Amino acid sequence: MVEEPHNSGNPLSPNKLAAAMGYLDGAARLLTTLVEGQEAAFDAAAEAIRRTISEDGLVYLFGTGHSHMLAEEGHFRAGGLACVVPVLSSAVMLHESAVASTALERVGGVADVVLSRYPIASRDVLVVFSTSGVNAAPVEAAKHGRAAGATVVAVTSKAYSRQAAAGRETLADVAPIVLDNRAPPGDASVTIAGAVRAGPLSTIAGAALLNALLVEASTRLAAEGVDPPVYVSANMPGAAARNAALMSRYRNRNPHL
Repeated sequence: MVEEPHNSGNPLSPNKLAAAMGYLDGAARLLTTLVEGQEAAFDAAAEAIRRTISEDGLVYLFGTGHSHMLAEEGHFRAGGLACVVPVLSSAVMLHESAVASTALERVGGVADVVLSRYPIASRDVLVVFSTSGVNAAPVEAAKHGRAAGATVVAVTSKAYSRQAAAGRETLADVAPIVLDNRAPPGDASVTIAGAVRAGPLSTIAGAALLNALLVEASTRLAAEGVDPPVYVSANMPGAAARNAALMSRYRNRNPHL
């Protein structure tokens, strides 16, 4: 473990960590302005989640490639909602074959096969994460959710989609509620050398948007006198009984519990 130097007499030069700090500063600016200019869409998404919970529905989360991490972000999480169901399929995740999953998310019909395991219905919300917004799987997932009567929320980069679409239908074209994660085209945010860029922002922004929505919906429920189905960390007092009750309530409807 590297510890901070104490009175070493050899402080780091001002530019030593400039790239790292530049990335973090950019991420911080993004987070503090994520909702600005899209308040109406954020309100609509939060209200849809509040309504779904009040009607004992489920909030499904779908993403392929790295976006699948956002489905896991909402699943069985301390401080998260027990009504969240991640849509998880090894075929479109990265841990078995990144090359194969990258190819599959571009193939038509894959989303319907993956989602056939999940009985999405009209009282539910389906949140689809895709930063580029142009691959077949997330676009078709949004269509699948709409066909089931669910409220569909897209989390995508509008700038990336515009650049990558090349005439193709995008996730933003299909979803009735669209939240822009404001990741730049290509996602990487820091110029390293020449045209080489690094430092993706989409996961940070997507996780922030998701948790902000769940917090907003939970707060609205609490204001109505409804106890929102929030998990408590297993290391906190009273967690065992509360979490056991929540798992009992949702276990039969969440195949990943």
